[in-house]
Amino acid sequence: MSFEKQLDIYLRARFTLIVLVTPEEERALETIQAVCERTGRPCLVWDVADGFQVLASGPKGQGALPSVRDPLTALEQVEKAAEGTLFILKDLHEFWNDARVKRKLRNVGQRLKFTKHSIIVTTPFRKLPEELKNQAVVVDFPPPQAEELEAVLDRLSETPGVRVKLTSLGREKLVQAAVGLSASQAERVFAKAIVEDGALDDRDIDLVTEEKKQVIRESEALEFYAATETPDDVGGLGVLKNWLRLRERAFTQKARDYGLPAPKGIALIGIPGTGKSLTAKMIGGLWRLPLLRLDAGALFGSLIGESEERTRQALRLAETVSPAVVWIDEIEKGLAHGGLDSGTSTRVFGTILTWMQEKTAPCFVVATANDIASLPPELLRKGRFDEVFFLDLPTEEEREEIFAVHLRKRNRLPQDYDIARLAREAEGYVGAEIEQAVIDGMYLGFGAGREFTTEDISAELARQVPLSVSQRETVQALRDWLREGRARSASFAEVQEAEQRFVPLQLEVR
Repeated sequence: MSFEKQLDIYLRARFTLIVLVTPEEERALETIQAVCERTGRPCLVWDVADGFQVLASGPKGQGALPSVRDPLTALEQVEKAAEGTLFILKDLHEFWNDARVKRKLRNVGQRLKFTKHSIIVTTPFRKLPEELKNQAVVVDFPPPQAEELEAVLDRLSETPGVRVKLTSLGREKLVQAAVGLSASQAERVFAKAIVEDGALDDRDIDLVTEEKKQVIRESEALEFYAATETPDDVGGLGVLKNWLRLRERAFTQKARDYGLPAPKGIALIGIPGTGKSLTAKMIGGLWRLPLLRLDAGALFGSLIGESEERTRQALRLAETVSPAVVWIDEIEKGLAHGGLDSGTSTRVFGTILTWMQEKTAPCFVVATANDIASLPPELLRKGRFDEVFFLDLPTEEEREEIFAVHLRKRNRLPQDYDIARLAREAEGYVGAEIEQAVIDGMYLGFGAGREFTTEDISAELARQVPLSVSQRETVQALRDWLREGRARSASFAEVQEAEQRFVPLQLEVR
């Protein structure tokens, strides 16, 4: 339901106190004004600086306005106003700590039940005093969609002297790049693009994207990642890659018309260093979607209710930018919930779980975890994720791929090295350890003033103590978890095949 229709229903149903949560006060007032003018309802706006102002006069016009800047006196004037008036009280949240204002607002709200008056309090914060929670309805003003942002672009395009050289496809991409910005933010970045080179063209898409990155970064809990990794940058994990490729077009309208729901997400569980974070980045690149990393630690604040509000804001922003990939890295650390924080982490965790289950926006969640013992059972149940994948120690074939990836990444040809030999010697090593061995081998060659060789990498492999040796018990417990059928292998087609190819952890330090 659109906000305009929802507001009209609330007013006709005589909701006396509505708290409208939005950082876009100007756009919210424009929308409310349009609703009032369409329905013939008079509307007055009040704030401590300018007192009462007319937003919509109604069919009978509007008489003289009282000159009132005190909130208590303003609420008294609300009771005396003409029948059926809508009042918008700006920034009344600044007086939430004033017991007299809270009491007066409650009294007025109770008396307005017998009139056609309604009060809308605009505020950027969702937190309400306990005394008002039962009496007020809290409404979140939705961010601008692509149609509204296109209207902003149209208004700028009509400005005398502005040159617009956008192709039809470029115009669509420019507007889509601005989704997630407020209307005023979009207008500023469009204007900035015009001023920089004197025109608005397809090259300005990157400028808008960079501005959106900055806005998302300011949310603190979300970080925008450029989608540059591809499946070729990730060695092995054939089953997982095939699963992702099968759903590559899942966010298109064609998939919706076919009847397919948007994928919910995947959980990547496994041994540290096996490429879980790299896989999350690869998904964004493969599907050509924005990748948003949710920093669970940044969700927590010191004030009561602040953590929950930060969580809701971050999730709303992710939905606004959607379709997108939302990456929650090491979820067991950020959302480890116990009884030492008055239940805050439990409530934050519950908010995220509920959102994962009920979200309708096309946000694909990628949650990574190393310690399965810290994960609550409700996280991994069906419905939260489409699939739970386990990333195991790479097989010999996968180790060859990983060596080839890291050699190509450093502008070397894999065929110039004996990667088959290196793969055999790297048995029990994870991808991160293999990459480090390549880097350390490069240092040997660089220090000797020559090109590094297979022997250099082999020597560095021999010096390393792999995680499968230093953390043998932990790694074995993780692999046993897969063999119990609790997840799907990211590398093997069948669990039975995986069991046959499991390498016993009997490696010794060389």
